Amino acid sequence: MAASLLVGLVLHNIWRLFRQPSPWPRLFLLSISWTAGIATATSGQRIRKNVFYAANHHSWIDIPVISGVTGCTFVANDGIEKWPLIGWLCTINNTIFVSRENRLSVGDQVDDLREAMSGDQPVTIFPEGTTHDGSGLLPFKPSLFAALVPPPDGMMVQPVFLTYGEHTRRLSWVGEEGIVENFWRIMTYVMPVTATLHFLEPFDPSHFPDRKAISAEVRHRITEAMQAGDHYRRDV
Repeated sequence: MAASLLVGLVLHNIWRLFRQPSPWPRLFLLSISWTAGIATATSGQRIRKNVFYAANHHSWIDIPVISGVTGCTFVANDGIEKWPLIGWLCTINNTIFVSRENRLSVGDQVDDLREAMSGDQPVTIFPEGTTHDGSGLLPFKPSLFAALVPPPDGMMVQPVFLTYGEHTRRLSWVGEEGIVENFWRIMTYVMPVTATLHFLEPFDPSHFPDRKAISAEVRHRITEAMQAGDHYRRDV
């Protein structure tokens, strides 16, 4: 990981020096999942532009897995911004930091999210707001879906179901476990793991009356995917 970070930062700054779009944050994040022993596979047709991804959430490793495949940025709790090194790396990947405790700042957060959606980098949110062990989705928090009411022209919502198969519960970060403990458990897990990203059927958010309806539709589609299980075809 340290070697990937060093090489990635050098190349990222060279790209920035010549004012070119840098692929290196994405490739660095992809290297993190590889280093953790996690291969990635996908199913479904992924939208690459004018798309807003919403995914279920298991652990911190979801971030390098999803961004490594899609090149997206994320909405994250503002507490992560203060983490040593990690917060800085999130900033390089254009992470949008939000406060889940300050309800009065929701309007500003939605504005920041709408601005990020107008860029070239797709945005992913975890609407559960926290992680789960794969046994079932947690209630969705619909507040950030307000950025899609009304949506930018041509913007589609694509739900994403992420699973680590039989290893999902083993890798999930839940309960009172600390980040260091979860990191160590993932990095020392010797079994081969495949993270599968199921890109579900996208939909036009303008066909829904409000943020709660959009959130409910995303949750419905991810729930159906979880129940379908192995019925999805996996394309490496």
